[in-house]
Amino acid sequence: MLPNFHDGELLLTEKISYHLYSPKRGDVIVFAAPGTRKVDYIKRIIALPHETIKIEKGIIYINDELLKEPYEIQSTEGNVTLVLSDNQYFVLGDNRAASSDSRSFGAIDKKSIKGRTFLVYWPILRSSKTTGVRLISGVNYGIPDTFQDNVR
Repeated sequence: MLPNFHDGELLLTEKISYHLYSPKRGDVIVFAAPGTRKVDYIKRIIALPHETIKIEKGIIYINDELLKEPYEIQSTEGNVTLVLSDNQYFVLGDNRAASSDSRSFGAIDKKSIKGRTFLVYWPILRSSKTTGVRLISGVNYGIPDTFQDNVR
């Protein structure tokens, strides 16, 4: 999930809120890896149930509208067009060039989501490679739920 998250960082995952409300676009989540692998992945929710996602020429469209991602500096490679059904989410890693995500394994089901990551608690000290303890919020890492003023 570079450049926003680094190897060796420890993240706190909150597991209760998704029992009360649905995941939102921009949430950084932990979920069970698809298939038989017994590992967890951390990715960002890009598209929600019943939305159409299209990736074309490095640009993401949600329901035919451009998606601006203020935290993302890389082009999103691949060509994808997918209509999500009930309880399906399309997730992408922030390090798009080297991420195994919904472009390769498809949409994930809500039941595979273990929780929402919301705090990087280790390392505590800041250095040139890490940014220390920080909240993961819509202000720093999220993307809007609406597309107003969201055009590149």
